[in-house]
Amino acid sequence: MTNPASQSIVLSNISEVERDTGVAKETLRVWERRYAFPLPLRDPNGERIYPEDQVQRLRLIKRLLDQGYRPGKIMHLDTDALAELGAKCTPPAPLRGPSDPELALCLGLLKAHQMHELRQRMAQAQLQMGLRTFVMEIVAPLTQMVGDAWAAGQLAVFEEHLYLETLQSVMRNAIFAATQHGSHATARPRILLTTVPLERHGLGLLMAEALFALEGAHCVSLGVQTPLAEIVEAARIQRADIVALSFSSVVSPRAAIDNVIELRSRLGETIQVWAGGSCAMAVRRQLGPHCVLDLNDITGAIGRWLAQHAAAQAVVPA
Repeated sequence: MTNPASQSIVLSNISEVERDTGVAKETLRVWERRYAFPLPLRDPNGERIYPEDQVQRLRLIKRLLDQGYRPGKIMHLDTDALAELGAKCTPPAPLRGPSDPELALCLGLLKAHQMHELRQRMAQAQLQMGLRTFVMEIVAPLTQMVGDAWAAGQLAVFEEHLYLETLQSVMRNAIFAATQHGSHATARPRILLTTVPLERHGLGLLMAEALFALEGAHCVSLGVQTPLAEIVEAARIQRADIVALSFSSVVSPRAAIDNVIELRSRLGETIQVWAGGSCAMAVRRQLGPHCVLDLNDITGAIGRWLAQHAAAQAVVPA
């Protein structure tokens, strides 16, 4: 007789684990030899397959590595210890937290796959609160909750994608409405928003775009994973004053620093590079506080740009 429990075990091949966790296949094999983890099973063809509990543990390890931990210090830890260590590294909580009824309701609708209801709920909240407050008090903490639920194995990849598509729909409509009325200063920065090829997450860009637009900036979004050469070409064709990048925890701090420095070199001194996201915040000291911004910094950053632009215009000969 077949053991029913064995039928419920979720197994992933090495390519699926790479996509799910962000850990390269080669790295998984090295860890297996060096640290005796992960310990994959083998399918009838001898190929590696990974139980879900190992995949969840790998997710937590990847998040800690992105925050600066070394593999040798954490590979021996079990899932609970990794989760506890990760909680200590979590950035300060936003204005609302997981216990907030509105956020809990939205997360519940996502888990229940009630996407139409979730879209309506979020659109209604945006209209009632205004775009800025909606971004800061609903979108930012809810996105953090969704990411944490995914890392803990409580949400599947496709559910995270459903959230992304739903939120993009609501945010795009709100950004369009916000830019159709209200007067803006003649001098306003042209901001090109994108991510480098290593970064596949775009919600940070979307939140930043909303706040940039409310400050009167002209925003051009390229989406995610744009090669550096194409970012440079687009910035020049679009006459961008600023290139804004987002780096989430899937990108290593070293990679974030290297990409920003390389992009600065290619763009020259006339186009600024701004970076946001949890990974960028971890390297704020290295890149500088005027380069690395969180959502609360955007108003001040636009104000500084306008002041610099006005000063530069004042010294131009008539």
